[in-house]
Amino acid sequence: MIRHISIRNFAIIENVEIDFNDGLNIITGETGAGKSVVIEAVSLALGSRADTAFVRTGADKAVIQLVATADGDEYVITREVSAAGRSLCRINDEIVTLGTLSQFCRSLADIHGQYDHQSLLDPDNHIRLVDLYRKDSILPAKATVSALYAEYTGLCEELARLRRAQAEGKRQRDFMDFELKEIEDAHLVEGEDDALEDEISLLQNSEKIFSSLAGAYQTASESDYSILSAMRHVSDMVGETSEYTKDLAELSQRLESLYYEYEDACTSLRDLRDGTVYDPAALDEAINRYETIKRLKEKHGRTIPELLAYADELRVKLSSIDNADEEIASLQTRIDAAAASLAEASETLSSLRRASASELETLITEQLSQLNFRDAAFAIDFRKAVDAAGNPQFTAEGTDIVEFLITTNRGEPLKPLSKIASGGEMSRIMLAFKKIIGDYDHIPTMIFDEIDSGISGIAASVVGRKLREIAERHQIICITHLPQIAAYGTSNYRIWKHSDDLMTFTSVDPLDPEEKVREIARLLGGETITETTLASARELIEASK
Repeated sequence: MIRHISIRNFAIIENVEIDFNDGLNIITGETGAGKSVVIEAVSLALGSRADTAFVRTGADKAVIQLVATADGDEYVITREVSAAGRSLCRINDEIVTLGTLSQFCRSLADIHGQYDHQSLLDPDNHIRLVDLYRKDSILPAKATVSALYAEYTGLCEELARLRRAQAEGKRQRDFMDFELKEIEDAHLVEGEDDALEDEISLLQNSEKIFSSLAGAYQTASESDYSILSAMRHVSDMVGETSEYTKDLAELSQRLESLYYEYEDACTSLRDLRDGTVYDPAALDEAINRYETIKRLKEKHGRTIPELLAYADELRVKLSSIDNADEEIASLQTRIDAAAASLAEASETLSSLRRASASELETLITEQLSQLNFRDAAFAIDFRKAVDAAGNPQFTAEGTDIVEFLITTNRGEPLKPLSKIASGGEMSRIMLAFKKIIGDYDHIPTMIFDEIDSGISGIAASVVGRKLREIAERHQIICITHLPQIAAYGTSNYRIWKHSDDLMTFTSVDPLDPEEKVREIARLLGGETITETTLASARELIEASK
């Protein structure tokens, strides 16, 4: 809970220190004295958005420090807003982001003002309140629904993708089939294009090659004075002397080896000569084959290996198109099963919510009765979300649409909250909800900023009594202008404004018992305090005990 707040250079406040206590802390003051400014400063410290307009005129920055306790630990929260627009957040001197600060402070305090009426009037918030009441059982069920919903929507998205792919595939099937047939009919072999280039080069130059090979073979082997005959003669002559020295023997062996190697080369030369023929038909065939492959490569912008891989890809796509109906049917079966599981989980969640709503109806009705709604009736209406065809419309939070209904007059039918309650009634209805919600959301401090707007007289006394009742389990900080509510305060403060020749200042003073009496008398009768108003003030305070 909040123990202390220090406000410096914030709006019209130059320097204010306030110590808050357990129970019901009431802040009163004249209109324009700065009551709501204090709440605005607390809100800023708790993580609301900053505005340079908050910085007091002439100051460099506004600084709000808040001391709070939670679970036995003490925290010092600091918020600085500079006139230049920079904002700084600290928790126990550690700099944190605004998001971290806001998240942390949600468990410390909750601020309720007139704008809360709008949130209560919004049916989208009603289901959240129902879920919060029995969160220990409802939140796990919601998590199950959320997980099943994610699975269901994922499968539906996959089905939509498959159907789009099937429709697109059917449009492209003939073209893909043509491309695949074209590649398959080419009977491509990896490396064939390179081999054809060599073959074409050979066939185109076959006459020249044959002439060269024939001349070379004749010179090397066929003539009377061929190189092969000369080598034979040289080898024989040296061989006749090989027995005389070791060197001659080695030389003879070398020459013999050279002769046989050269003889083998001549044989290869003869075979190449005999195999080289000019074949115009073979050349035309090779050129036509090469041109076919070249056109296919250029058309697709792919090499032979890439064309072969593309053919495999086309086969997979065509197979997928041909088998799409089977895949869609299989996926639809999974979707139906997922929808059934989701519907079952949603119905379980709905049953838990209805049980929670039933208890809430009883508790809220009791609170309304205590807040002087003697003839009020309250109900929580449940409807199922459906699509245009009347089918259940699933969401991550189930299929329930929840709305609060109320009547404040005997004999009148139940109607949506937004259509029945006046401003003053909304203040009391809001307080009834805060009493119930506060008992199970475990937030230690509740701050009410003129939540008593639009009420007076007996209703104000009822609200004051209810605030005191809530303050038995929570710290309450309440801004009010009504003496009937101020009388219930266990700690009272007066905020007042004063000026010098240059500036306006705001101060906040804790009130002792006698000062509390005079402040309530001022609220009753204005600035002129009489014995009558003092007596009335004491009577109000006594009645509040």
